[in-house]
Amino acid sequence: MMATTHALAGVALAVLVSVLFPESAAGTSVIPIAAAALGGLFPDFDLYAGHRRTLHFPVYFSAAAAVGAVVAVAATVLAPQTGLVAMSAALFLAAAALHSASDAIGGGLELKPWLGTSERAVYSHYHGRWIRPRRWIRYDGSPEDLLAAVVLAAPAVYAFDGPVQTGVLAAVGISAVYVLLRKPMVIAVEAVVDALPEGVVVRLPARFVEDFR
Repeated sequence: MMATTHALAGVALAVLVSVLFPESAAGTSVIPIAAAALGGLFPDFDLYAGHRRTLHFPVYFSAAAAVGAVVAVAATVLAPQTGLVAMSAALFLAAAALHSASDAIGGGLELKPWLGTSERAVYSHYHGRWIRPRRWIRYDGSPEDLLAAVVLAAPAVYAFDGPVQTGVLAAVGISAVYVLLRKPMVIAVEAVVDALPEGVVVRLPARFVEDFR
């Protein structure tokens, strides 16, 4: 799925927490919402260095999120002054876990995932193997990916105004543009890679060279 979809999933998670626990930090501050959005983005920071493996931990992030949730609840009750930090950390971990796990419902790890040639969706360090793609969302930037982004954005647009609402709407707009450019962008990158000197090509991530040459 698109990075924006993952970020919006984190925001939707923060909205859910704010509804279930209206007195929590998630319902009274922008910081936990921002932490959830960042957590949703964080695993994709490995895009050019072992993508969906280096920073993707579907099992370990889930375990850390569970511990974080317990700590956040305890902090809110026992030390309210630390509740904001604890809740923000818990939402970051939960959103990162959701991102890592949900990559399995998308396409495979290839630059043309609409071809369905890869059987690697996300790496589970706990199991020591790649989890296969289910392709319920066929590939990042597919129409159904945009639909997921819109659905995930709706609760935040309804529940918040100001910077949160603006940021969520901007993420939806970026998602729509990406969907339009997804396939043409690959064609353009193919042409660029073909035109690069060999000395530059060898410095590119291996999967770029393997798919484009």
